[in-house]
Amino acid sequence: MKVTFGCLVVAAGVCGLLSFALLSASLGTEYWYIIQMNPMNASDFEDMSSHSGLWTINEGGKIQTDSIDSFAADYSRYSETELHMLTMHSAIVVVLPLSLVLLLFGGICGLVSSLARSSALLTGTASYFFISSLLTLCGVSLYIIYSQQALAETERLVGPEALAYIHTSFGWSLGLAWLSYGLEVVAGVLLLIAARMARLQHSSPSMA
Repeated sequence: MKVTFGCLVVAAGVCGLLSFALLSASLGTEYWYIIQMNPMNASDFEDMSSHSGLWTINEGGKIQTDSIDSFAADYSRYSETELHMLTMHSAIVVVLPLSLVLLLFGGICGLVSSLARSSALLTGTASYFFISSLLTLCGVSLYIIYSQQALAETERLVGPEALAYIHTSFGWSLGLAWLSYGLEVVAGVLLLIAARMARLQHSSPSMA
């Protein structure tokens, strides 16, 4: 079965749209990080069960925003480690939304370059998608490092015994971000293949 130029650009467009939708859903939901108490020991400790997004923490159905707003935080009352974590969080909430914006403009560029059948434009759009995917990858990786450091700092402050009956895990919101990253890369690869096909067709009109 021969793959046509049209199939490639349509597939790249679908991947781009899905990537945008998944990243939007990821940023708008509150299941990036989940903290669960062991029910058998909930009576012995304060219930710390919660799930959090990039901007909010949901504890027992109550949404808190102040504790996770790194831009409005009073930096003078934090330790050096906490300041480092706040800086990381500030970077995360800038990089990931920026990647979402780049995806939107990337889709527009992809539409224009595919209609023009321009090899140069298609190659540039593919590179654009790769840059956007790197931002998504950086944001997700930073969040994982940030979460691990936050857990280590909490354990240092309260002791490992207090966390013995608490289970922490990354949630499906983070999984959506990973899927978005993968689809961005796939879209870029498909556009590169489409660019090569367009170049071959221009150099050999009989192949069009």
